[in-house]
Amino acid sequence: MAATSNLGFQFPANSSNVKKENGVTTWEALKLSLYSSCNTANSLKNKRRFSLVTTNSHSSPKKVDIVNGTKVNVIKVVEAPLSGSKLANESVANAALVTNLRGRFVEDRFVYRQIFAIRSYEIGPDKTATMETLMNFLQETALNHVTSSGIGGDGFGATREMSLRKLIWVVTRIQVQVQRYSKWGDEIEIDTWVDAAGKNGMRRDWIIRDHYTKEIITRATSTWVIMNRETRRLSKIPSEVKQELFPFYLNRIAVASEVTDCEKINKLTDETAERIRSGLAPRWNDMDANQHVNNVKYIGWILESVPIEVLEDFDMTSMTLEFRRECRKKNLLESITTPTTTMIGQSNNSINRKPDLQYTHMLRLQDDKLDVVRARTEWHFKQEQL
Repeated sequence: MAATSNLGFQFPANSSNVKKENGVTTWEALKLSLYSSCNTANSLKNKRRFSLVTTNSHSSPKKVDIVNGTKVNVIKVVEAPLSGSKLANESVANAALVTNLRGRFVEDRFVYRQIFAIRSYEIGPDKTATMETLMNFLQETALNHVTSSGIGGDGFGATREMSLRKLIWVVTRIQVQVQRYSKWGDEIEIDTWVDAAGKNGMRRDWIIRDHYTKEIITRATSTWVIMNRETRRLSKIPSEVKQELFPFYLNRIAVASEVTDCEKINKLTDETAERIRSGLAPRWNDMDANQHVNNVKYIGWILESVPIEVLEDFDMTSMTLEFRRECRKKNLLESITTPTTTMIGQSNNSINRKPDLQYTHMLRLQDDKLDVVRARTEWHFKQEQL
């Protein structure tokens, strides 16, 4: 349920009238595959073998599975019984569906859970995970959720019915709230699920926990709409697509409504901006498979115009992003930042504590000044690490 240009972070500014030149970038052809793990006899007591069971449009006869009371076509990995092992007595019906050794469905397949370890190349100068790292984790979990659900089509996160109609998901807004950043070597688990958002949208939420203590350390929510990948125009969700999605909808929110950032992010101008960084040029490694900028890269560009003393002394505890138009390799960008609130003083140890600093940001095309991304960030003074 996530069509991403590494999280699908591109979409039109006006959801009612989308022009081609203001279109979005998506990954349209990348296919994810399931794989099984093979273990030697010496490691059987610590690892499990999996056998791949697939169904697709070419299967005969067509196979179906029941998901939350509804029949759906599935691609799933189930545990293969091992003779002489207690695994042989486990029911295949109760086996976890996985896309790799670290991902599975929980809560009757409404929630998909995946585990990640924080690698050395995913941390910043303070040895903690960066916001870009968290965004990449959210993307990976969302895409694996789609793949393991069994309704994935031939597009990047699209369902089968969407693929038949040349439709893709595009994200319109995402908000991430960070209680604390994990350190190098920590393991985290991410839960993700989806729900309807109005008549023609979908909401995807995430919760990140410490894998061992189960402490919730990050919450995120996002909204999505459907677009025709050729005309670049928004589309209503066809009834066939709704039928695919409905069995997976879960009426649950990760970010409480009272702290959800629903306020409009104002457009910045030369007159309202405090800091402008020009000449930001996409590199080859910034491009995705469709030759558009990987939009997680936008976060780094946003931070280019944030004062260095803020980056050194404060943690970003909240980020809200609106993606408005695509950026290509030939484009030059400008990063604009201005403070919107300064509230240095009391803070407490809760996710909705008042920020010490708040900024409004915008990335715009340098030539014609059209906005690509608008953002709002909140920051707290860094606590001394123990």
